[in-house]
Amino acid sequence: MKWNIIFIGTIFLLLLAAGTALAQDETSNLEDNKTLVILGCALAISIAGVSSAIGLALAGSSAIAVTAEKPNLFGKCLVLQVLPMTQSVYGLLTAILLMMGAGLLGGGGKTVSSLAGMGSVWIGLAVGITGISAINQGMVASSSISAVGRNPDVAARGIIFTVMPETIAIFGLLVGILLMTGLGLL
Repeated sequence: MKWNIIFIGTIFLLLLAAGTALAQDETSNLEDNKTLVILGCALAISIAGVSSAIGLALAGSSAIAVTAEKPNLFGKCLVLQVLPMTQSVYGLLTAILLMMGAGLLGGGGKTVSSLAGMGSVWIGLAVGITGISAINQGMVASSSISAVGRNPDVAARGIIFTVMPETIAIFGLLVGILLMTGLGLL
């Protein structure tokens, strides 16, 4: 009888210890899932941001050249030059939405499932990679700015051509938002 009580007591203590370890492991997993959300945010803004910076530099170098000779074209060149910046805005919006969905902004002790955590990484990657279109957009903007320098009447057509590569980034943002909705982050 004494050994039965010791055995049952030992089993009870082991179960209690395992439950505590499981709770700590579960808390650790929830923190790991939030770490994955943070990684998704970092991927979205960093890839799209670097790509926008490259696109802005490409377009800006042409804008400087044109406005040095024709200062009156500054406004038209500026509009074309800033267009590659929108991809970084998409990365920023994605990061903010992911942080809100995970309860990282404004408090809130939301729990993040492992699927939502890993999904956040893929969402950030999708938005970031489609944001690379900013580099190509910068190339088109550069050519459009050069064309405006020769003929200011083509500015509207240049804007239309420059906006076309951005469509890819818009698709990435849309897929990201739909995935966030599906994963319960929005």
